[in-house]
Amino acid sequence: MPRRTRLFLNVESFETRAALSEDGKVTEFHIERSAEPSIENAIYLGRVQRVLPGMQACFVDIGLDRAAFLQLGDAMKFLDDMIAETGDEGARPRTDRHRSIRDLLHEGQEVLVQVSKAPISTKGARVTPNITLAGRTLVYLPQVGHIGVSRRIEDPAERARLRSIVQEYRNGDDGGFICRTASAGRSAEALRAEMDGLRAEWAQVQKARATVAAPALLRADHDLVIRAFRDLFHGDADRVVIDDAAAHDRLREYARQFMPEAVDAIELYRGEEPMFDAFGIEEELKRALQRRVPLPSGGSIILDQAEAITAIDVNTGKFTGKRNLEDTILQTNLEAVQEVAYQLRFRNIGGLIVIDFIDMESPQHRDQVYRALLDALRLDKARTSVVRISELGLVEMTRKRTRDSLGRILHEPCWYCDGTGAVRSKRTVCYEIFRELRRDAVGGGPGRRTLLVHPAVRDALRGAEKPHLDRLTARLQIEVRIEAVPEYHIEAFTIRRG
Repeated sequence: MPRRTRLFLNVESFETRAALSEDGKVTEFHIERSAEPSIENAIYLGRVQRVLPGMQACFVDIGLDRAAFLQLGDAMKFLDDMIAETGDEGARPRTDRHRSIRDLLHEGQEVLVQVSKAPISTKGARVTPNITLAGRTLVYLPQVGHIGVSRRIEDPAERARLRSIVQEYRNGDDGGFICRTASAGRSAEALRAEMDGLRAEWAQVQKARATVAAPALLRADHDLVIRAFRDLFHGDADRVVIDDAAAHDRLREYARQFMPEAVDAIELYRGEEPMFDAFGIEEELKRALQRRVPLPSGGSIILDQAEAITAIDVNTGKFTGKRNLEDTILQTNLEAVQEVAYQLRFRNIGGLIVIDFIDMESPQHRDQVYRALLDALRLDKARTSVVRISELGLVEMTRKRTRDSLGRILHEPCWYCDGTGAVRSKRTVCYEIFRELRRDAVGGGPGRRTLLVHPAVRDALRGAEKPHLDRLTARLQIEVRIEAVPEYHIEAFTIRRG
């Protein structure tokens, strides 16, 4: 049974948000802010800054604050992954894997690159010299003479039909094409029109390259309104709801050109209540950013995202089960599998992920949970790799990351705790003050001191810690006057003499 999907596009002058709802549940969320435009898939004329032979990599200046990183192995793997998506394992990129990067690139050289991974946290963008231009139903590979069909199109006759149409219309073009899943059932005329459009885009890139000096942006991808429609809209059962009239007209024009049968599915939201409120999407967003996510039976999962790894812990909570402990654990873990797969996709969490399932003694139960996880991840477009559950209940997996997670886009490190999630206790701060008073007395001798502290620390010094402070001041022969400074960080204090 096909999934009932809707694509909601909320357009404001400061940001655009796209939410994909499947069977009434938001499964993907994307956001693009005018102050932080996306550079995913952008094509640049860059200049090689520094070559690193030991890493088979180099840094490329593309005009951003941080240099982009190009790794020869990434460039080859990028094409391998692209071709693997079509199931055509016999085809391979033309790059010689055994050549040194110094044989191909040198400092100061201009190089055409495309962003394969946007800047994440403190890391610059990753780029590849393998250019791809994505359309609604096709991907154009101007530098690789390969024709492929998405492995998600399983009908052999349809795969052969698509391949034949594209092959026949290449017209001596050295470039290649990959038929995306959305190409299934498309007419030859529609496919040929998109081929012409993608070739024209590549011609514009080449024309721009001839008129500028590196570093320079040659082509940016479409904005989020068009990208979301192009990549997330899936056919007749879908519906697109957009709340901005100008963006609505622009999207319909794009649909007329590349998917005319979908024009009537695009509708303008006219309600007075904000669209995301009206359809319950804002509530889904709040839930997506919680550290603890409840499970149906009463258990929960806890997500902690660090710089290089995301840890997910599964807990039974108040769920006690109906039969025995093993059944309780199995049911909680199976519920966790569905929620974990959903959260990874919704929050766009990538990189290394470790899931700590509740320990299962039965090998059969471990295998059942592992297979359930693989099934749940099949709905995810991002490439994943999963290692079998260990005897300790741990699963190690990776999920391809091309941009920051939702949490990192919407949040920033806490200025108060500096991202640690913890601050020193009031008692710890008081005892640090005591030690500092002793140090100050060594150099300053007896006399009066003024102590500036956070109000909560002042209350502690006048309350539970007062006996210790009195004994210390008597021994050091000093008098301490305490003043509260509300603007102070709870760990900050100042000692003034006199």
